Amino acid sequence: MTFRSGGDISGKRARTGGGGRGGVVAAGGGLGTVVLIGLYLLLGGSPGQLGGLLGSEEPASQSGSGPEAGSELEHCQTPEDGNKYDDCRVDFTGVSLDRVWSEVLPEQAGIDYTEPERVVFEQTTQSGCGAASAATGPFYCPADNTAYFDTSFFQQLESFGGSSAPLAQMYIVAHEFGHHIQNLEGTLGLSNYDDPGEDSNAVKIELQADCYAGIWASHADKGEDALLEPITKEQVAEAIETARAVGDDNIQSRSGGQVDPDSFTHGTSEQRQESFLAGYQSGSMKSCDTLGRGAYK
Repeated sequence: MTFRSGGDISGKRARTGGGGRGGVVAAGGGLGTVVLIGLYLLLGGSPGQLGGLLGSEEPASQSGSGPEAGSELEHCQTPEDGNKYDDCRVDFTGVSLDRVWSEVLPEQAGIDYTEPERVVFEQTTQSGCGAASAATGPFYCPADNTAYFDTSFFQQLESFGGSSAPLAQMYIVAHEFGHHIQNLEGTLGLSNYDDPGEDSNAVKIELQADCYAGIWASHADKGEDALLEPITKEQVAEAIETARAVGDDNIQSRSGGQVDPDSFTHGTSEQRQESFLAGYQSGSMKSCDTLGRGAYK
């Protein structure tokens, strides 16, 4: 997947480092968070302690390595940089997501879109939901309306059968923006990792975020201001491969444990694949109504 040469990449941009304080719950969706939750429960951990694993009320003493916290990604200047560097790809995917959702959300849900912040970090960061590290995986923090990404996560995907191809990486970014959409809808708080299970709200929220990622992909290569070159069937297959990789059942089996539906927080591989495709093929929020709200036009 490539950004169009000469495309307009102006708009809200990613920064490095960490965010503010307050809150303890971060909405995940990436492989790192699934591994963290899945392994913890498989090893006999209490669901009631999951909040402590996903964030800390005490801010970390280190706000991230690499460039000065809060600085922009200065090497991300052209669409070609987005085709070359993972962090620039995250940055420009966010620009594309803002453009798509600024049209889709008001049209289909009657809600004004506000742009989330986005942070690209290395090793550790401090979010409004507490301290996080690369092991946490990408996540969205509703306390500071910010999506956080450590690009080393993309390489981890391959060990679980996923892909680190461009559109697969973009799917991960789009999933986390999906949690921001849910935050704007007022439904994100229904997700509760302390109450897992195949029919849980946690699973429904995660599958909806996958579907929202598909909606973005459906619209991102269309229109005069589209940042993406036309998406091919092969690229969609790579995104689906990654959606399957981060299914609870795949993570649990590849981590050496038995598949335990009672500990599911993100949905099965098949469900995650189907959810992404539902959004991609329809481009409609109606196809993503996992909560059965009937709130979409």
